[in-house]
Amino acid sequence: MTTAARGAADLFDLSGKVALVTGGSRGLGLEMVRAFAAAGADVVITSRKLDSCEAAAEEVRSLGRRALPVAAHVGHWDDLGRLTDAAYAEFGKVDILVNNAGMSPLAPSSEDTSEELFDKVVGVNFKGPFRLASLVGRRMADGDGGSIINVSSSGALMPQPKFGPYAGAKAALNALTTVFALEYGPTVRVNTISAGPFLTDISKAWPEENRRRTRSASGRPGTPEEIVGTALYLAGDASSYTTGALIRVDGGLY
Repeated sequence: MTTAARGAADLFDLSGKVALVTGGSRGLGLEMVRAFAAAGADVVITSRKLDSCEAAAEEVRSLGRRALPVAAHVGHWDDLGRLTDAAYAEFGKVDILVNNAGMSPLAPSSEDTSEELFDKVVGVNFKGPFRLASLVGRRMADGDGGSIINVSSSGALMPQPKFGPYAGAKAALNALTTVFALEYGPTVRVNTISAGPFLTDISKAWPEENRRRTRSASGRPGTPEEIVGTALYLAGDASSYTTGALIRVDGGLY
């Protein structure tokens, strides 16, 4: 391997790093867990179901990396304190935090949106990432720095009726990226991946036409592994001068 090629590979090398991924047991989160482990990182995997986290952790271990599965609900404030403490107790640090967990239930209408649904959507998509980034970001800034990646949605940039709470929460998450980039910089980088339609488990409920075509430059939904390149870029040294940014990974939606 040439010196230039070795240098390029090093930009995406996560050896010795610890990543914490919410919603890491399936979908885009699981793809990022797999990619981080393959790049050399140990991984904390969290979602609501411990058995799903355990299954993902076994995949990480099969790659020769350490894994910590933790059951936690990102919409519950106290769960995130427990999650953070568990991660630091096991590994002593977190270098990469991915706020990936989210939910986007369809509301009957804005008027008929219940308080329970509103609070649940905002809790998972905004309150949780705020709290976890606060806890982990502060420790990163007081230590050796790190990278926080907020997984947002094209719904925040192109909002539609019946998704008001979701679009609003993701738009708030986009703003949060700027807040934390300024608050925890220069040693902590904070960026947003604005994800478009991907063929994850949730897409099984879509009409068949939506699974084949999108109104985009690409003309199709993404496959889950297509999130990996951007995630690896933002996680490692390749993005050392990128912070406060929003990167659209949506196939060129319009």
